Amino acid sequence: MSERNEYAPGEFCWVSLATTDVDGATTFYRELLGVDWEPAPGSSEETGGYGFFVKDGKQIGGMGPTQQEGQPSAWSSYIKVEDADATAEKVNEAGGQVVFGPVDLPNESGRVAMLQDPTGAFVWINQQQKHPGAELVNEPGSWTWNNLLTRDLEVAKSFYGQVFGWTAIHNEEAPPGILMWQVEGQRWPEGMGGLMEISDDLPGDTPAHWQVYFIVENADRAIEQATSGGAKLGFGPIDVPVARLATLVDPQGAVVSIMESHYPEPR
Repeated sequence: MSERNEYAPGEFCWVSLATTDVDGATTFYRELLGVDWEPAPGSSEETGGYGFFVKDGKQIGGMGPTQQEGQPSAWSSYIKVEDADATAEKVNEAGGQVVFGPVDLPNESGRVAMLQDPTGAFVWINQQQKHPGAELVNEPGSWTWNNLLTRDLEVAKSFYGQVFGWTAIHNEEAPPGILMWQVEGQRWPEGMGGLMEISDDLPGDTPAHWQVYFIVENADRAIEQATSGGAKLGFGPIDVPVARLATLVDPQGAVVSIMESHYPEPR
């Protein structure tokens, strides 16, 4: 099992879903990924109704209700940082915006902030404390990858380089047009995530955004199951050297991507 109990600064450490229907999303992701959901410790007033997706007794991500009227359902990605306040200052200096926070999470879980990069994509930072992050990754039913879709690769490279020390490279095993983020010498597939330009295959008004990928045993079967459960197929499926990929819109409107890995063993 691909178990984790710590993450290095600059790594993605967590993914989380804000949804307009917690019960409906719980049912959908239980069917799609084989996960359960359990509430976070404490009262709902303290946690805001937040809880954790769990597989094989390990936390793989979070979910809670949207907090503002009209807020759409969406998946978010979290990058570990050593100091959320200092990183927030870097964001402003690099041309991004701090949209929310930094604030302390309940139960001394961490200190977080939501950022918007100069190309328009939203991402979170997390100064981890007691919460370890995702405890199971890169296996069927768990989170595996984060990919930035943007219309300005050079601005994105500059921003994430200044704030997190990332560089973007092309790996020979990756399809053309897909760059891989790396930090402190890490290389794909152990890198931080991906970077792609928004293509003509997507609607012209598609905003820059971070995709969240989960591994499934069989992509086509997962698509059939998801669409029968009220989801829509947004893109794919397509085959790349390492996986069969597709993007779904869940019944509550959140965009989520799936990957049938072509690796013989979990990464």
